[in-house]
Parts: sequence; structure tokens; C-alpha cells
Amino acid sequence: MRRYDLTIVGAGFAGLVCARTAALRGLRVAVLEAKRDAGARPHTTGIMVKEAADEVDIPARLTKKIRGVRLYAPSRRHLDLFAPGYYFLASDTAGVLRWLAAEAQRAGAEVFYDLRFEGAEPCAGGWRLAAPPIETRFLIGADGARSRVAEALGLGRNRRFLTGVEAEFPEAPAVDPELLHCFLDSRLAPGYLAWIVPGIGVTQVGLAVRAGHKPDLGAFLDRLGPRFGLGEQAPLARRAGVIPAGGPVHPFWCPGALLIGDAAGLVSPLTGGGIQLAYRFGRRAAQLVSDHLIDGGGEPGQVLARELPRFRLKRRLRQGLDLAPPNLVIEAALRLGVTRRIAQQIFFHRRGTSDPEAYRRFLRERCAGHPLSENRG
Repeated sequence: MRRYDLTIVGAGFAGLVCARTAALRGLRVAVLEAKRDAGARPHTTGIMVKEAADEVDIPARLTKKIRGVRLYAPSRRHLDLFAPGYYFLASDTAGVLRWLAAEAQRAGAEVFYDLRFEGAEPCAGGWRLAAPPIETRFLIGADGARSRVAEALGLGRNRRFLTGVEAEFPEAPAVDPELLHCFLDSRLAPGYLAWIVPGIGVTQVGLAVRAGHKPDLGAFLDRLGPRFGLGEQAPLARRAGVIPAGGPVHPFWCPGALLIGDAAGLVSPLTGGGIQLAYRFGRRAAQLVSDHLIDGGGEPGQVLARELPRFRLKRRLRQGLDLAPPNLVIEAALRLGVTRRIAQQIFFHRRGTSDPEAYRRFLRERCAGHPLSENRG
């Protein structure tokens, strides 16, 4: 029987950051992952906001900076948004996850692959896992949107989802490498949007839709592929998955256990972004568990509950998006100044601008060899 202070189910962004932090703080840590390695079959685009890069320093070779957003109306008219000093990161998602796993192991955590969580029951001093034979003082579920840990422990579960699909193609020269290309179109992507991302050595093309709809990537490619040089190319890879869209689950903890990441619903209901929150609260959960187990601190879930975001406004905006307004309404709204300001806040957290001259100045600086143009990740 193996014995650990902390066992984490799921070797994703949240679970691996949690494992590394807890191991660095002196806990005996085990991570259980059902896949053959941390980077196998990722279900995310891997797009990170700048705040995620501020939470965890990822090697530059695994990321690529993207400076702005081009937001397309259904007619394909577009609006360019950017903020000086701000950026997004496209990433080699599989590479980032493998690097995080290696960092967790280097810190002292043990990571076990090809092991599916089969349940747990209380025992003296913690939990006993059904398989593999492990006793642990504390248990964390970081096992995704449909968490088996949440189900086994009777914790809250995600009920509202977006469904996304993405394909990777060879690099397309027609895709501006400085921009995230986002498409609002209720026929193609009701309740969310479609995207083209200049990734690391590839072009990522995808879309997500609200509950009750099925994403049709083929229709998106038929309409936009030729314009961006993607019409005749075969995809290099495909992925699909669900994105929690209902906010934090309740309850997300019980004595001796808690959920983090997608399992806890820690994903923006509006944008679907969750990597920054996975990093932040993965690390924070580890801090609280180590304080609890080593120094007699409070119950980690109880403390963490006071720190989690509520997403009140974003949940209301999600309800509006779920109505999938007609394209005529989207087209008209994007012509309004207030819509532009809202888009700037959503993408850049009040640091964006849609001033055409400012963007032209940015492009001139980029083309003239200004440091902003280096884009080395």
C-alpha cells in the first residue's frame, strides 16, 4: 500500500502546477493520469492570456506571442483590437503539459500514467483509493470537465457546456501571425465563436457551440478556408471536447478533498478561458493543503471558497450569448462604439484599443523592426 500526503487525479494544467507546488513545500505527492503521458490527446486550444504567463513561467520555445485580435462580423467585416504591452500566447499544448509534468517530478512528485481513478473511500487519516492501492491524507480532483472524483465523492458537477472542435493545418501564409482571428456567426458557431490561430508551426482552426448544437468544422472551412489558404490542405491533427460554461460547481470541496481546474468549473462562462485559473488555483490549492497538513491551517476547501471568482457578470453575458442572436443583430452591434468598448474589455481587460491609426502605427513599428515585431514567444 503506497501512502502519500496528497494525491491528485489528473495531469492537466491545474493538477501539475498543484503537484509541483505541493512537492516543493515538502509533501509526498502522487499524480494519477489515465492517459499514457501528460501531453497525449490534449483537448484544449492551448491559447493563454498574458495573465497566465504571469502566473507560471513557461519556456519561450513552447509559446508564441500574438499581439492582437481581429474580430470578424458575419459579413467578414472586421475590427482590429490590441493593447500596447499586452499579448496572448499560442502554445505547443502537448509540450507545455509534458514540461509541467517534468517540473512536478523534478520537484519530487510521482506521476503515474495509464491509471484511471476508480473511486475512493474514507479511511483513518484520509482516503483509500480503490485502484491503485493508495492511501492519501488529502485528495484533489483535477480530472476535467466530467470529473470522476466529483462523482465518486458526491461533489458538485458541471452541468452546462460548450462543445468545441479544432484541427491543425500546416502554416498558412495568408493568416496574419500577429492576430487571433475570431469570427462571430450564429449560423456557424451559435453561442460562441470560431477562430483561426497562428500557432507554433501550425495554423489552428476551430469553433465551439452552445448546448444542443453540434460543431460543424467542415462548414467553417468551406466558407473561410480558401480565403486563408486552408481550402485544399489535409489536417495534421484534430481534437474535440467540452468546455464548462456554468461557473464554479457547488460544493467543490468536502473535508479532506477538493476540486480544481475544469473539474471545479473554474472556467470563464463567457470566453471559455481556464488556463490562467488552472495555474492560479492549482498553486493556491497546494499552498492551502500544505498549510493544513504541515502547520495545522484551516480546511483548504473552506479557505479557497472565499477566494474563487463568482463570474456573476460573465454568467449573465453567457445567458445572452446562448440566445445566439441573428447575424443581422451581430452585424449591426459591431458597428456601435459601445460594442467595440465591450470587446476591448473582454479581450484585453480595459487595456485594448480599436483606434485605426493606433493600430496602423503598431503595424508600422512592427514592419520597421521595432522590438514589438520580434515575436519570439
